[in-house]
Amino acid sequence: MLLSVDWDAWSGCAEYVFDAPIWGTPDREHDRVRRWQERAERRGGPGAGWDALQDDYPLYPGWEALRAYAGVPAFVTLSHAQAREWLHLYPGRDVLNVDSHHDLYSSSGDPARWRPGNWAGLALHADLIGTYTARYPEWHEGLLVTEGHDLDRTRAEVHAALPAPLHDRVRLERRPDLPPARDVEAVLLVQSPSWSSPAHDRSFLDLARTLNAAPLGTPPIDRSARP
Repeated sequence: MLLSVDWDAWSGCAEYVFDAPIWGTPDREHDRVRRWQERAERRGGPGAGWDALQDDYPLYPGWEALRAYAGVPAFVTLSHAQAREWLHLYPGRDVLNVDSHHDLYSSSGDPARWRPGNWAGLALHADLIGTYTARYPEWHEGLLVTEGHDLDRTRAEVHAALPAPLHDRVRLERRPDLPPARDVEAVLLVQSPSWSSPAHDRSFLDLARTLNAAPLGTPPIDRSARP
């Protein structure tokens, strides 16, 4: 199988954080940096550093287990908009995507353009993916707004949006474990800076170095030094 890892599965938010990107956000340059500055200053005042975000935007535990994939072919990229390049290297494989979003369709924008929110659905349509599993992190269970909180609701939304022939090729689940390295043919690390806190960039980039991940498409950015 192929393993896709979106950093927002660990760089998340607490309950009742109403400016959190998990409620919905575009993916523009402003959303990747300036919007996070605004969140930090809202909590810590003008010029606040990223540490002001920590209570509302924690780095959930468990990501350290990803280090076990050292030695597996790995790639790192800014967003899932670049996933098509990765899938063309390994066409037709089953994909496990550990993520805070299913990425199967987007209700806004051009549905035919590859974007972070619809790459998996387009790849299924194009048969670049065999079967697709979206695995939500355990912390979704306690946050009502997340896709992974009510899987029955999210599953019904997905089935309504996707053609019926794709339903049997899609699985949604919420669980904390990761597949053993022997079962993973390649890993894609995705930063998703519109959704992941700059306070966690160093951990993400250190992980990419541990996995010797090769840059794919647009590389990740380092926002750890407060502008």
